[in-house]
Amino acid sequence: MPRGFGGGGFSQGSSGKRFRTDEKNYKKGDRESTKKLIKYVGPYWKYFLLSLTLILVVSAAQLARPYIVKIVIDDYIRKGLSGALTANQCEAGIKFLGLIYLVLMLIEFILSYFQTYILERTAKKIIMNLRQQVFSHIQKLPISYFDKNPIGKIVTRVTNDTDSLNDMFTDVVIGFLQNVFIMIGIVLVMISLDLKLTVICLLVTPLMFGVTLLFKKRARRIFGEIRNKLSSINGFLSEHISGMKIIQIFNMENKKYNEFQNINEEYYNANLKQIILFGVFRPFMDVVKTLSLALILFYGGTRLIKGTIEVGTLYAFINYINRLFQPIIELTDQYNTYQSSMVSSERIFGILDEKIEDQHSDGCNLNKAKGEIEFKNVWFAYESENWILKNLSFKILPGQSVSFVGATGAGKTSIINLLCGFYENQKGEILIDGINIKDIKTEELRRNIGLVLQDVFLFAGDIETNIKLFNKEISLEDVKKAAQHVNADYFIENFDDGYKHKINEKGTTLSMGQRQLISFARALVFNTSILVMDEATSNIDTETETIIQEALEKLMKNRTTIAVAHRLSTIKKSDTVIVLHKGEIKEIGNHKELMAKKGFYYSLYKLQYENL
Repeated sequence: MPRGFGGGGFSQGSSGKRFRTDEKNYKKGDRESTKKLIKYVGPYWKYFLLSLTLILVVSAAQLARPYIVKIVIDDYIRKGLSGALTANQCEAGIKFLGLIYLVLMLIEFILSYFQTYILERTAKKIIMNLRQQVFSHIQKLPISYFDKNPIGKIVTRVTNDTDSLNDMFTDVVIGFLQNVFIMIGIVLVMISLDLKLTVICLLVTPLMFGVTLLFKKRARRIFGEIRNKLSSINGFLSEHISGMKIIQIFNMENKKYNEFQNINEEYYNANLKQIILFGVFRPFMDVVKTLSLALILFYGGTRLIKGTIEVGTLYAFINYINRLFQPIIELTDQYNTYQSSMVSSERIFGILDEKIEDQHSDGCNLNKAKGEIEFKNVWFAYESENWILKNLSFKILPGQSVSFVGATGAGKTSIINLLCGFYENQKGEILIDGINIKDIKTEELRRNIGLVLQDVFLFAGDIETNIKLFNKEISLEDVKKAAQHVNADYFIENFDDGYKHKINEKGTTLSMGQRQLISFARALVFNTSILVMDEATSNIDTETETIIQEALEKLMKNRTTIAVAHRLSTIKKSDTVIVLHKGEIKEIGNHKELMAKKGFYYSLYKLQYENL
């Protein structure tokens, strides 16, 4: 089936990207994605380093606070109660330490604010640059990529997937280092306070880390399953929403509803496994923490009675143990975020790894083409050797108009795709003014071709912008002249704001005929030597049809015109009609000559136009 600017189709099954399924490949893929993401962090390493420094200072302040309370209890309250210090000495010491405690909290607040601001701002900047790069790359991809990938899927990559990486930079990158620092810091402070009690407290750590490793391994498998199920949902939705007309016209809603229900339920079950895993892991960590606290109270309480440990030290240990488990819980959440980010990054880099269109930058400049077009023994297939065009040869002289006719699938639209450089032929040559288009810079090639499509695409904006397509070299006066020349001014000037009249995306507030006239004005204002036209098949009223025919005659004048023709009037006025059948030229001649032959064209004419 022709692609590019041809028709579409609807097939059974999911067309979503096939994700990796085994754990080894997941690890490898995650490492590759992480390395690629780090490259985007590189230009901002100073900000990340500053953010890390601030967060380490904040963490140090947090670790110092329980130690200050320990000093207050052991060095002032206990000694004050025992009479070792006077009331004034105790009061002065407690006030001083209380002031330090307050200053530390203030430092935490201020530095946390700046750290969050710097990190969030940097992350947003990285995401903005990444999104810009993705969009820039998308614009350079060949048309074949857009033929194979649904629009919704591509939009999701540029918006949702890039946004989901924000948590990766803000929570995981710095948060991971912060939590590791806090855990190490807590252990070091506990060792400095009491080595024996530290060892007793950490007796549960082998169990804790063992369960954490099991959790990580199990979580990776579940995330892999979630990825696969989500891929199935995305693929199903992308394909079936695109084919909604077919689903509705053949009353397939219930069948497709049941199919989606099964896929959706599988995704739900995969997520349920994740919920169960986290639901078991967190209470288990609470049990381990409680066990550690019980060991502290049992061993520390015994030593407290014997007088070999102080109350403040015991308090500090209880406080630090509570703090020790919080980073571990956060690390599991960060692992969750990391896995989600890896899914998004894989999709984003899947686009960035796509090979961009060959612009033939080392090709020649075409400048202003005369408009001679020649196909010499051209063979073309979209896939493998399923040939759409077979040994096609014809020549079009400058200023000549040629209509291609034939049944669906004959190869008409494929000729347009090749001529515009959207696809490349596998065999033969396509020449413009005697130069192979593969030897011409793509930008130069397209600058000489005006394209009018069946489905006229209009951007959200005003009419003027849609005619000149943001080209600053084209003035409003040029736009008005082009519109007048193709009879588009009659309806444009009826709007209160004229050429500044706002239209929505695709121009759905305008009629089919009005949209076609705007596309004619667009092609005319760029003043190209070659006009390529895929005529609309929609029926319009007689008055509008007359206006469009007059506009077409003006547009085609003094231009080499290639038309995939559907209107009988266009075919009759063409200098040459090329009849295609299954990718081969069946007949060539003008309308009268071909009708006189009573061959393949005559049969097509009788079938399609005899009642017109």
